[in-house]
Amino acid sequence: MSLSIYLLNPWIGAIALNTLFLGLIGWSPKKLLTPTGIIHAWILGVLIWGSLGWRGYLVVGCYFLVGSGVTRIGLAAKEAAGIAEKRSGARGPENVWGSALVAALCALGILLLPWLSLDAKTIAPLLLLAYIASFSTKLADTCASEVGKAYGQRTFLITTLQPVPRGTEGAVSLEGTLAGLVAALAIALLGWAVGMITLPDIGICVLAAFIATNIESVIGATLQTQLHWLTNEMVNVLNTAIGAIVAVGIAWVGHQWGLF
Repeated sequence: MSLSIYLLNPWIGAIALNTLFLGLIGWSPKKLLTPTGIIHAWILGVLIWGSLGWRGYLVVGCYFLVGSGVTRIGLAAKEAAGIAEKRSGARGPENVWGSALVAALCALGILLLPWLSLDAKTIAPLLLLAYIASFSTKLADTCASEVGKAYGQRTFLITTLQPVPRGTEGAVSLEGTLAGLVAALAIALLGWAVGMITLPDIGICVLAAFIATNIESVIGATLQTQLHWLTNEMVNVLNTAIGAIVAVGIAWVGHQWGLF
């Protein structure tokens, strides 16, 4: 088999698989994606499979399915209260890239490493960690928000700890926080199970997700109410970027100090 055919194979598989998978989602009676959202998710899926193979695709697929399912928890009550996600949780292009832009850049970085004059053996594991940490962070944020809005008994503004109604920007609850930690752990365990990160990286991802989601809550309670361009999608990009950066920073410091 020629080298050119070998290099094309992952992309051919990615195109075929994404077309099938997203075609099924498009025909599903429960709309998880808008029509344009399907197109953008297809582009994302092809990039992830072509760059990271089935392991990376499995992670983003699990994030999407679990995140979409959690959004529908207590949907009727959340819609009645005016705090539900728009379009009953169906993801559009802005949601796709708000959630996965950072992960896509990590995947693209791994794809380009062979052509860059960089230490791939050192950088590739950090990019994989950043990839998993970004999805751990985003699923933690989604679960914390949706579970908190549905089941939070008492919600507090993170900057003042004053009681506020469910769904308030920057609000946190015990129920939501616990759900977020479980979600971050689930994605990190999946990343470890498929060999993308090491065992110590699981704890790093959960800690990074916890830090990032709390910073995101602070941003929601302060800057987001003052800056019109700081939309929920932009905050999601910042949130996942913070989670990825914190995870890489912890791993780098731990390596320098010989902790792991």
